Amino acid sequence: MKLIAQSENIENIIDKDSIYVDKTEYIYNLTKDFDRVFFSRPRRFGKSLTLNTIGTLFEKGVDPYFKGTWIYDKWDQDKYPVLHLSFLEYSATDLTEFKRQLCLSIYKFSRAKKIQDVLEDKEPNVYITNLFDAMSDGEQLILLIDEYDRQLTANINNPELYEKFRICLRDFYGAIKGKKQIKFMAVTGVTRLKDVSIFSVGSDIKDLSYENDYSTMIGFTRDEIKKFYDDYLKLGISIEKGKSVDSVTNEEIENLLDRMADYYDCYCFDEFNQNKVFSTYSVNDFLRDIYESKTVRFGDYWFDVGGLPSILTNYIASFNLNEICQLLTSEISIPYNDFMNPTSLIDINKNVLMCQTGYLTLKSELDPYDNVILGPANREVRTALFSLLTLRVYERNVSPYASGKKYVLEQGTVEDIINLFNEVLAALSYDKYPVKDEPVLRSLLQVYLIGKNHDVRIEQNNSKGRSDIIVNFPKRRVVLELKYTDKVNEEKNKLDEAEQQIIEKGYGLENLGERELIQIACVFNGDKNKRQITMYKKVE
Repeated sequence: MKLIAQSENIENIIDKDSIYVDKTEYIYNLTKDFDRVFFSRPRRFGKSLTLNTIGTLFEKGVDPYFKGTWIYDKWDQDKYPVLHLSFLEYSATDLTEFKRQLCLSIYKFSRAKKIQDVLEDKEPNVYITNLFDAMSDGEQLILLIDEYDRQLTANINNPELYEKFRICLRDFYGAIKGKKQIKFMAVTGVTRLKDVSIFSVGSDIKDLSYENDYSTMIGFTRDEIKKFYDDYLKLGISIEKGKSVDSVTNEEIENLLDRMADYYDCYCFDEFNQNKVFSTYSVNDFLRDIYESKTVRFGDYWFDVGGLPSILTNYIASFNLNEICQLLTSEISIPYNDFMNPTSLIDINKNVLMCQTGYLTLKSELDPYDNVILGPANREVRTALFSLLTLRVYERNVSPYASGKKYVLEQGTVEDIINLFNEVLAALSYDKYPVKDEPVLRSLLQVYLIGKNHDVRIEQNNSKGRSDIIVNFPKRRVVLELKYTDKVNEEKNKLDEAEQQIIEKGYGLENLGERELIQIACVFNGDKNKRQITMYKKVE
């Protein structure tokens, strides 16, 4: 089996005979159709590898690293020197040090490429201008800038330092605008901000962040995973099923891909909301874990690697009940202009920022005459977001487990399940999140369940209606129909209403398979002296 790549350098990947998911057709079209491009993607999605691949092609050609790829017999570009600037390598806390490091990169490039008489300077915009002035007439270079906004995103909570970096970057990009010495330029970043001159009116750079033709250039498609990771998929199935790799069927492969899609797919960078991609980092780590641990487990790989960025901390801290409901239903609606033309990182729409950083994704097409809909891409991100929300919504942690690390909902009795929910409801921060009706009750319980990595189906539709909460496990499905009251004398009628609704609507029967079905009607009394599920019944 080929190794799963852990490098952002195409030469290392090929030298080690690691898997390279061939994206060279996109790069060929990119360099043919445009002179200057920008594309934003979340961290750990493959931006750096994409730039490195472009740089290798321009600097070394197709031999020996591109044999067997789409581009091998089609690339006809001349070779050019490549100035590759990775802002991840530069200081984000000290502007003077940042300038020194950036200028040093330009200095090293000019020396390595033997560009004579470049006047040194401490200001990056002056230094790069001096580099262009020293180049021979007709001489050109390739300019690649990776993570251009690193210093800005790092200072989202430090407006003064943010502004200093912004001015420095504005001046730098102003200095490279329109320069004939640049044969081709590609810039990547997480955010798209109008207060940096690279995106100002009259900019000569093409923003491809949501261009349909390039929407799957970064990230993995389902077909790519099936083609390039076939051995790993078969290994995972053989481990799960206890069968030989050779006997794995295509149906079993598709089933595993379905489960992977639930966790890691559905990031959308397409203006028409057609093409979706998997998180490259999550897929690689998930499949690598199969090989190393000889088990199949769906972890939060992409989310875990980044720690808890200040962007995410700020976002979660601001949530109210209405926004929680929107996040649950993936119906966060924002103005088109807010999405397409964010100005400063300091005053950007918080949901736009969450989309650019990968915690939300596009759920609608980009229509100038309509709002844009955003929501969590998949179960990995949704679980991570709601696990953080539980820290804000609940005053203490309530374990979802019974003995032996088995979920209460998966193996407990109906009484166990109700006791768990009452313990959860008792931990609510009622002053911030008062439960005054059924939709709020449902939403707050869903926040808890999703945050504990339960497979929760929210208002699951069937042919007769929508259930409140469905929780799926491999061998069990739990259905809850919730009713709210604040009067003791209404509890019995509410319980009868919930039971009748379950029976008439057949909640939980759709695609049940071999699972055990547990349907529970329950009534929550919101009186300040109760605040618990006071009546419940298992529907037989």
